[in-house]
Amino acid sequence: MFKVAVIGGSGLLGRALNDELARQTGWQTVSTAYSRTSPRMVALDVRDSVAVERFIDRVAPDAVVIAAAERHPDVCERDPALARALNVDAVRMIAGAANRHGAWTLSISTDYVFDGTHPPYRHDSTPAPLNAYGQSKLEGERALTDTAEGGCVLRLPLLYGPIVSWSESAVTSLVPAIAAAAAPGAQAARMDAWAIRYPTFTPDVAFVIRQMLERHARGETVSGIVQWSGDEPMNKYEIAVRLAEALQLDARLTPQRTPTDATPRPHNCHLASSRLEVLGIGRRTPFDMAIREVLAAFPWQGQATSV
Repeated sequence: MFKVAVIGGSGLLGRALNDELARQTGWQTVSTAYSRTSPRMVALDVRDSVAVERFIDRVAPDAVVIAAAERHPDVCERDPALARALNVDAVRMIAGAANRHGAWTLSISTDYVFDGTHPPYRHDSTPAPLNAYGQSKLEGERALTDTAEGGCVLRLPLLYGPIVSWSESAVTSLVPAIAAAAAPGAQAARMDAWAIRYPTFTPDVAFVIRQMLERHARGETVSGIVQWSGDEPMNKYEIAVRLAEALQLDARLTPQRTPTDATPRPHNCHLASSRLEVLGIGRRTPFDMAIREVLAAFPWQGQATSV
């Protein structure tokens, strides 16, 4: 029996990973949650070192995937102590406990460790984060690689996938504004057309992680830093246009050509995925196909004006 602990299993990526791993014969998955607990999840505050130790001791996993994080740049900017607790200190604690049990640890990081000025970025490109979120995730990467023997960091860009609320992904968070801009007499919604993003489907990421776990299970462990990314560049305005098409809404949308975010964000952090690709790891679902799947599973009519 190959046992995997998923830390942060109730989140956007964690749920997709649980679904992917549940299809594996001879594998057991134990997932944790903090705010969205359920009978299938173990309640765990990753900031509690004693609770983390007890969880790892009890489960004794073969592998640990750390998907829990503070992922909102504006929150990290306002509360760097929280960002550090979740994105750095918790990673170190979990990795240390896993290491003592001989478990392989995979930690999720972000394209925001780069400043976005010289894409594409390789796994060994020099990081230069622009904001507190990127800095905390970079420190979390170092905490993982310094603590976990043979551990691995997986950098990912903008994620989207099956949701429990519009606000759960920066992609679907655009839907309420799009719906409002489609109302009779509504003003046009201004959408960022400056920053270039690479939306990446969480079921595809879960597939990638499962492939990495399979390699570890057969003694071909991937360690160090790897990256995975969708391959369709688009800004938020272009994402909004495609969302409106998928929703069959005639929304009035206006591109905003200069950055307006209070928290600085990089222009283009395209991640090169070659290190995984040469191992035969990877899957990419076309954006238009994937977003229709997401929207079909989360009925929007009557809900789109509220998050």
